[in-house]
Formats: sequence, structure tokens, C-alpha cells
Amino acid sequence: MEINKELLDKLFEQAVVNPRLRQNLDLRTSANDNSQRMLNAMLPGTVVPIHRHPQSTENVFLLCGKIVEVICDENGNEKERIHLDPTIGNYGCVVPQGAWHTVEVLEPSVIFEAKDGKYGEDGSETFDACLKKRIEDLIEMERRSGSMDVITPLYVSRMLNVPLEEVNEALREC
Repeated sequence: MEINKELLDKLFEQAVVNPRLRQNLDLRTSANDNSQRMLNAMLPGTVVPIHRHPQSTENVFLLCGKIVEVICDENGNEKERIHLDPTIGNYGCVVPQGAWHTVEVLEPSVIFEAKDGKYGEDGSETFDACLKKRIEDLIEMERRSGSMDVITPLYVSRMLNVPLEEVNEALREC
């Protein structure tokens, strides 16, 4: 298989009709391959939830387009922005193992990404899932301390230093 303009154009065509505004192409050699290697065509407006890979770094190489890899802290707050644009010599980055991150797509882009571990079995988690766990842990801690007070979303927001809207969204999904 050649990775050329024709292939990338086909991925962009598929991304346009995909509700997620992105399209992956699996580059593994077999289902027994215990890694993740793929091309990912992404369009502006795609939403990539904040997530992390506790067992692997993520290698990102931008073939075309412009993106920003956003690294977040444990509270989901932005701490670093890595601008990738091959026309100015910024070709890729390595997202550290366990780092919360997302991507902003500035123009139609294709990345090659690689991680250790099979998809779905690599321990990856989204920030939303982590927030739910943090809320559950806070409630459990309050109950163990003997508190029987009502635990409101505002209280959770202040204790976890997370915007109230995110707490409300996480609680609706519980």
C-alpha cells in the first residue's frame, strides 16, 4: 500500500460523511498485532475527548494540515499547546505516557499515530470517566467521614476544582 495523496483524499471523503468528522485507517498487519498504528484524517469541528494512555506514549506525526496537540493537567486544565504544521517544520510530537491530552484541528489534517497495546485493551481512559471516578471517590470519602450532608454539584465542583457544567454533565451520565 502506498500512502499518497489519493489515499489521503479518500480518507477525507470518508471523514466528511462520518458524524465524528474523522476517519481512521488501521495500519496493523493483523488482528494479533498488539499495537495501534493508524492514519487518522480529521476535519475542523471534530471533538476528541480529553483522554490518556496510562501504559504507552502516543507518537503523532502530521502528514498534512495543521493541528494543536493540547496537553492537560490532572484537572483537565490546559498546560501545553504543541502546534504541528509540516509547512514550517513542526512534524510531530510524543505525548508522554499517562498525559491527559486532546487535539484541536485547525484545517483538514491527517496524522499517523502509534501506541502500545491493542485498542480497547490498553488501559486508555477519557477524562469524563476519570471525573466520574473522582466524584464517586469524593462522595465515598465524605460518607466514611460520617458526613450525611447533601453533596451538591456545586460542592463537588469546588472540592475537585472542576467547572460546575462538567460536574453536572458527569452526574447526568451516572
